[in-house]
Amino acid sequence: MSAPPLHPSLPTPAERQIMIVVMMGVSGSGKSTTGRALAAATGWTFLDADDFHPPANVAKMAAGIPLTDADRWPWLDRLRDELIAIEERGENAVLACSALKAAYRARLQQANDVHFVYLKGDRSTIASRLALRDGHYMPASLLESQFATLEEPADAIVVDVGLPVATQVAAVCREIAPARKPS
Repeated sequence: MSAPPLHPSLPTPAERQIMIVVMMGVSGSGKSTTGRALAAATGWTFLDADDFHPPANVAKMAAGIPLTDADRWPWLDRLRDELIAIEERGENAVLACSALKAAYRARLQQANDVHFVYLKGDRSTIASRLALRDGHYMPASLLESQFATLEEPADAIVVDVGLPVATQVAAVCREIAPARKPS
């Protein structure tokens, strides 16, 4: 007999398929905070894409230099490979990752069942969040380059960053629950 799901709208472990949820958006949108909360609610593994950046990327961002596609491709490949490994182990996961361009999202979707949650907020809301953030290598000065790079997804679950984290998590759980049921 299976244990009940941690979030009541999600199916039991016996009913579920493998799923990866990518929390995406610009720096300061709450990807890590909401992603950790979603992982806790579902009992899934949480990954922060920031932890997968090579030291050269971190140094570049810390110096206020935006990353290029050439900087991002090896990082995205590393993330994709990690998602595939998670799926091969039969696990589910939540990944916090900017995934700003459609091409970046397509790279991550090379792992099978990947669903994107776009944490959407306006520049002033995000800028005020970044101003309060402490101890992160991504400076607020790069926010404009993040918005310039962002290609808003047409096929993602869209969540307003102005909502409380618990409300964001509940909205995501409601949206992913139908996809989690066996076919």
